Amino acid sequence: MKITMKFGGTSVGSVAALKQVVQIVQSAKNNGHQPVLVVSAMSGVTNKLIAAAHAAEAGDERAAQQARLEIERRHAETTRELLGDSAERDTVLAEVRRLLNEFETLCHGIHVLGELTPRALDVISGMGERMNAPQVAAILRANGLDAVAVDARQLIVSDGRHGAATPQIAATAERTQATLPPLLAEGKIPVITGFIAATADGVPTTLGRGGSDYSATIIGRALPADEIWIWSDVDGVMTTDPRIVPEARSIRHLSYVEVGELAYFGAKVLHPRAIRPARQANIPVRMLNTFNPTHPGTLIDGNIEADGRAVKAITAIKDMSIITIAGTGMMGIPGVAGRTFSAVARTGTSVLMISQASSEQSICFMVKTAESPVVLAALREELARELERRDLDEISVQDETVILAVIGAGMKGTPGISAKVFGALGAAGINIVAIAQGSSEYNISLVVAHGDANTAVRLIHDEFGLAA
Repeated sequence: MKITMKFGGTSVGSVAALKQVVQIVQSAKNNGHQPVLVVSAMSGVTNKLIAAAHAAEAGDERAAQQARLEIERRHAETTRELLGDSAERDTVLAEVRRLLNEFETLCHGIHVLGELTPRALDVISGMGERMNAPQVAAILRANGLDAVAVDARQLIVSDGRHGAATPQIAATAERTQATLPPLLAEGKIPVITGFIAATADGVPTTLGRGGSDYSATIIGRALPADEIWIWSDVDGVMTTDPRIVPEARSIRHLSYVEVGELAYFGAKVLHPRAIRPARQANIPVRMLNTFNPTHPGTLIDGNIEADGRAVKAITAIKDMSIITIAGTGMMGIPGVAGRTFSAVARTGTSVLMISQASSEQSICFMVKTAESPVVLAALREELARELERRDLDEISVQDETVILAVIGAGMKGTPGISAKVFGALGAAGINIVAIAQGSSEYNISLVVAHGDANTAVRLIHDEFGLAA
């Protein structure tokens, strides 16, 4: 099988982790597979690069120098352990130093101009992957695996939206198929930079949050791969956050739609954008643990499996605010909701949940607390006339709230799910601030106070026996 294997930052962030990667790739080859690797930067490197760029914009050029020293030391120590004093190591470190020279030059320019442009930030953000792909390829070669580093900017063609670029499917497929199958036919293992892409004119871009996962599914679709394996540091997708519920377990199987719901509501799984290419091409995705490779992890595909469980997972998004627009004058006045969300959209803020009473006297929605002040200002400006006429009584905000999402395809058509959720919380005296359920019936979302969130997650997890 052709398998696109993505290794995240923790999976390529230490000597021990990289030794695991070698074993995993070797096992795949021994089993007759053709692996195509997509690798992230070493853990923490991208954050250092971005922080230094922002510091340079604020007038502190020393942060770039410090970041350079730390990143170069990290790569030097890793290659010393895994490549020894070899020509391979010299080649890898020469490329690391070349990129770090470029990084320092960019940060100097940012410092002089006092401006960090989105284009410059994309170039800097992707440097960790550009350092690490040659390093991983060299480590594989040192262990008898014929690997070759490939820059994703030669494969993934995107639009010009810096920070969250969208791939151009046809152009990406054309370049990918021209590049990767010949390498595989020669028995080589491509090691591709995650997270980065480029426009048709060669302008560097990045794919945004979950970018390396997205790279893997884009490449997997374009190749096309038989399966996509996402390697991280957990045993697949969990029933909930094990830091809240220690008894949480990994989920054996999820459908694309269930994963989409979980990812949207903050679970540490594939980002909704990242699952889309696999879903469109119906390519199975496996979530696996680099440090426990014999664990089956979680299989994600198009099948909605009836496993006897109505609910499969609970997730929580914290640091949220609920904004309420209320007033008897809203009844029967068309366009209030449209104007509300148009005003929110102009601020660039994402709305994570909406609830409206059938009386039309109030509408509430959830945004991240950090974004609530700008949203409130935009709404008060947009609806100033209605507030003045008292058609609207108030636009209010309640901070310190959390969205809980109860998710499972088995909830569809199953009576009593909501009753069990609300009954468990009610018996514990936990107040529910707002409720929403989509027509798909795969998700019940509810809002509780921040102080009640962890208890609520534990109660719902216990109510549906998800630890068993």
